[in-house]
Amino acid sequence: MLAQRVASAVIGVPVIFVLVLAGGNWYAAAAAAVIAVAALEFQHAHFGWTHPMSLLAAGFSGAMAGAAHAGGEWVLWLALVAVPTTLAALLIRFDANTYLRDWLWTAGCIAYTGLLGSTLVLLRDVPNGRDWVYLALFSTFAVDTSAYFTGRAVGRHKLAPRISPKKTVEGFAGGYAGGIAAAVLLNWALGLRIEPWHIAVLAALLPAAATLGDLAESAIKRSMHIKDASDLIPGHGGVLDRFDSLLFTFTLTWLFTQWVIA
Repeated sequence: MLAQRVASAVIGVPVIFVLVLAGGNWYAAAAAAVIAVAALEFQHAHFGWTHPMSLLAAGFSGAMAGAAHAGGEWVLWLALVAVPTTLAALLIRFDANTYLRDWLWTAGCIAYTGLLGSTLVLLRDVPNGRDWVYLALFSTFAVDTSAYFTGRAVGRHKLAPRISPKKTVEGFAGGYAGGIAAAVLLNWALGLRIEPWHIAVLAALLPAAATLGDLAESAIKRSMHIKDASDLIPGHGGVLDRFDSLLFTFTLTWLFTQWVIA
């Protein structure tokens, strides 16, 4: 398992690095494709991979992430269009017993993967967006990696056993420390030069957001009675398993650039 995780990282991280560096349409298109796959993974245990509602959710979520490159207002318009469209689409296979539940699940998928996922693009398009993305991305990776190795080495006390049995308090502490250190160092290395109290706040919040994102996806998988979102990424599970924390940390960082730095 560890060898697969390392191999996937060796291949994936350089690709992500280059896409972030390129930015523009290539980055937006890649983000849209990743989010569309994540939405399919979210839907498949409830509906199936090729069910119309799975494909519709993937289409809307991917489009929202891609449209973010044209501006945040397009994301909101697509979200508004998704509401009546998904309600109408469910009438094709109307079942009074599951109609509301099926729609709420699909709406939740679009909000989770589409709205949160759009911040992967929105953050890249802010001033100094490349460096902000690198900070959010590699700080999140530092949280995940530090938590993984600390938990394996000294983990004893369960953090949230009903949601994610393997996560430990010690792993959370190690991930938190690793995330703070990464955010502070990246702020300096990337030349962002965020004011000390600003970076202190962001560095303190990022590991918490990463952990919350991880636990949120674990709770979703528990409700679907599956271990991994899929097996697309060896050693990591699915796209959603790898990007769960990023959905929260990118949203946090984008809001930070809009409300604190702006």
